[in-house]
Amino acid sequence: MANTLMGTDFHFPGQKSVYRGKVREVYHFENDILVMIATDRLSAFDVVMPKGIPYKGQILNQIATKMMEATQDIVPNWLMATPDPNVAVGKACTPFKVEMVIRGYLSGHAAREYRLGKRLLCGVPMPDGMMENDPFPEPIITPATKAEKGDHDEDISRDDILGRGIVSEEDYSILEKYTRALFQRGTEIAAGRDLILVDTKYEFGKTKDGEIVLIDEIHTPDSSRYFYAQGYQERQDRGEPQKQLSKEFVRQWLLSNGFQGLEGQTVPEMGDAYIQSVSERYIELYENITGEAFEKADISNIHERIALNIATYLGQLSP
Repeated sequence: MANTLMGTDFHFPGQKSVYRGKVREVYHFENDILVMIATDRLSAFDVVMPKGIPYKGQILNQIATKMMEATQDIVPNWLMATPDPNVAVGKACTPFKVEMVIRGYLSGHAAREYRLGKRLLCGVPMPDGMMENDPFPEPIITPATKAEKGDHDEDISRDDILGRGIVSEEDYSILEKYTRALFQRGTEIAAGRDLILVDTKYEFGKTKDGEIVLIDEIHTPDSSRYFYAQGYQERQDRGEPQKQLSKEFVRQWLLSNGFQGLEGQTVPEMGDAYIQSVSERYIELYENITGEAFEKADISNIHERIALNIATYLGQLSP
């Protein structure tokens, strides 16, 4: 596991600042260019795990790139190039301080809240009489506030977002429209792979020209939950858990080992065999979501490879 990418500390010409998130690191350059590096860090319950997952960053970056390309006709995005398997380069934006979460099914966080008797999530009603993993009558948008590293994202309603001035009403209407359009396209892409896009989150930013664009990852197993379509209804009818394509399997493993990100809890030890199994699951996710075989990048000198590819690309840009 020695060659996982747990972090970077690059210093390129023209570099202004670096932001390190839970999984991605973003380098900001003088020419309004952002270089985003997807590390192999694993985050669950908004806590970064001590060990990385081989190839996870490559998988997330390449899925996100493919999905951005597959949706750029309906929603503009920040992406300019991917000069390395772990790297995306794009336009600098001011991120909106909300994550646009959209749910087609009663799963994950929504299901946990529902079991507690709650029928309102982010100000949006959830019908009585639903079983876990049932579809909502129509997808619901349940935003969350953006958290800094180590903090939990928090549910927030549309009214609170507007009332607190986090996003203007005009901009929020665009975010909602884009969120629904992306989820519809993602649902169609998933159906073509015999998958169900259950829920996902989108992040948006505004360029210096005032354009709202999609940023960060999209339709990856870290930001989305998928079910296998084959056998879905039979499993629902029998009251069985759904076969999932997401990192929910990591959350379930953590829960079974007494960890859910609460204060005072210790992250359980992930042995090499388990780390390898998680890597294999991520590769399975990639191949199922994209319909393509995963090609492992050379990770023998991963930091040197990334630095060289970034420097080469930046050197080709006009000053």
